[in-house]
Amino acid sequence: MVPPADAGWKERHRFTAEVTALLAARYGRWACGWHWAVGEGGGGGVVTSWCCESHSVGEPSATAAKVVASLLEWRDWLEELAERFAQLAPAADAATEDRSWHLERAATRLVTVVVDRTGAECGWYGLCHTVLTWFLSSTGMEPESAKKAVETAIGGRFKSWTTPSQTAVDAVGEDLAVGLTGERPYREH
Repeated sequence: MVPPADAGWKERHRFTAEVTALLAARYGRWACGWHWAVGEGGGGGVVTSWCCESHSVGEPSATAAKVVASLLEWRDWLEELAERFAQLAPAADAATEDRSWHLERAATRLVTVVVDRTGAECGWYGLCHTVLTWFLSSTGMEPESAKKAVETAIGGRFKSWTTPSQTAVDAVGEDLAVGLTGERPYREH
């Protein structure tokens, strides 16, 4: 499947698409992010074992090793997220104020971990949208509603190559919580 060394961008990109289809067919949809690498070539992901087609596709056995390492790295990320989601989710029967507090806390922590893992490099905010949407979906929210809530809360505040200020991260968390519950996420302790 590996294209020749002198292959152009299209051929290398086709290789990545075909590997993605193969991995998803074999392991499930979770495998689709295996090549979401950190930086400009990778589209703002968390994978460091893969860069982009031009840097990662080469000699067949070395390329295969990079694909496997990237898939495992992606799986580790997804498992880490699943643990975080479980820890951060509000209880199903939480009062509105408690739910708001949990949602705000979850959003700020998840944004922070995405920034840390991506280095806030090119396109990092796309993964941030995805992670927050996945989190809300994991709490029982419909995916399309979750996506709209995240888009509204972030509202263009995040940019490539820019680490957001703590104030911006806090504002996103609060806006998400208030937008979903109508309550400010404050606790007196």
